[in-house]
Amino acid sequence: QVQLVESGGGLVHPGGSLRLSCAAAGFTSDDYAIAWFRQAPGKRREGISSITLSSGNTYYADSVKGRFTISRDNVKNTVYLQMNGLQLEDTAAYYCAARRTRVRGYIVAVASPLSELEFDSWGQGTQVIVSS
Repeated sequence: QVQLVESGGGLVHPGGSLRLSCAAAGFTSDDYAIAWFRQAPGKRREGISSITLSSGNTYYADSVKGRFTISRDNVKNTVYLQMNGLQLEDTAAYYCAARRTRVRGYIVAVASPLSELEFDSWGQGTQVIVSS
């Protein structure tokens, strides 16, 4: 099981920026994808972005496309989420999660890159508050 620790959350004004970090440990030889989810008060958890560690392929939900950028540093075993143009609606607890994309060389098929139930490891979350 992969261990994940998020950091970088905080308070920011509308239009501001934050960079979240997800530090990972415990990877095996299998390939993994790391995704960012968020949950605002009274709302369901929402998948917003993912990246495959080996290829760097990325995916973004429509709600953040063009504003957020996901990236990875495979040497540091860290995934980042650069958040620009933050809006009040972006206020939420942000979580990173990991899933295997291949097991013993076999591709793991999922309904979408942000299928929540496919992710086995989760961080503790970091709070982002966008307020004027």
